[in-house]
Amino acid sequence: MYQLQSQMIYHPQKSITYTPEDVGLPYEDVTFDTEDGVSLHGWYISGDEHDVNVLYFHGNAGNISGRLQTIELLHNLGLNVFIFDYRGYGKSQGSPSEQGTYKDARAAWNYLVSKRDIENDQIVIMGRSLGGAVASWLAAQKQPAATILESTFTSAADLGADLYPWLPVRSMISYDYNTLENIKQIRSPLFMAHSKDDEIVPYHHGQTLLEAANDPKTFVELRGSHGSGFWETGEKYRTALQKFLKENITNQ
Repeated sequence: MYQLQSQMIYHPQKSITYTPEDVGLPYEDVTFDTEDGVSLHGWYISGDEHDVNVLYFHGNAGNISGRLQTIELLHNLGLNVFIFDYRGYGKSQGSPSEQGTYKDARAAWNYLVSKRDIENDQIVIMGRSLGGAVASWLAAQKQPAATILESTFTSAADLGADLYPWLPVRSMISYDYNTLENIKQIRSPLFMAHSKDDEIVPYHHGQTLLEAANDPKTFVELRGSHGSGFWETGEKYRTALQKFLKENITNQ
C-alpha cells in the first residue's frame, strides 16, 4: 500500500467527455504553464453580471468535464469561472503529485493575475474534496476576495486513518495535504460546507476545520453524498453561497 499511495490518491481521467457547451455555456479553452514547465489545460467561462472570478479546484477523480453542475451553478450566480485540470488530468501534461498540485495552483492564480489582469480582490478561491486542500494552501499564500472549501479533509493522514483504521497509516503516508494548518493562515472571508452523509470524508473533518478557521466564516450543513452534497442540498446551498458572496465581496 505504501508503494501504491499515488494510485490510491489520484484517479485522473484523460478524455474530456463534456464541455460547458453541453449545458449551453460558451467558454474559452485555456492553456498555461507552471514554473516547472508543465502545460496545463482549463476553461474560462464568463459570467453575466459581475467581475468576480472563481478559481476552482476539483477533487481527486475524473477531470474538469465532470464538473459541469458546479460550473453552471456558479455561472447562474453571475460569476466568471476558471476551472483547470491538475497535471496528469484531462489535457494537462505530466503526472500528479502533492507538490505538483501546489505548483499547478500557483500557476492558475498567476494566469488570472498576469494574463487576464484580474486583481486579488476579484478572485474567489474555491475547492471541493482534495481540491479544498489545494485551495486552502493557495488561499493561505495569497489574499483572495474570499475562500470556499467544501467536503474537505483536515489532512491526508487524518483521512487515511479514518478510511483504513486497521493500518498504521500515519507512519506510512508520504502525503501531507494539511488543510487544518492551512486554514489557520487564511485571512479572507471563508465559506465552508460539508454533509453529515459524506461517505468519503467524515463530517467531523468539516467541524474541526470550522473550529480552527478565522472569522469571518460561514458554514452550511449539506445533505447527500460526498460528490453531490452541494447539488442534493439545492436551494439552501445556493442561497447561502449567494448571501455569503454579497456580504463579503464589495463588487458582488
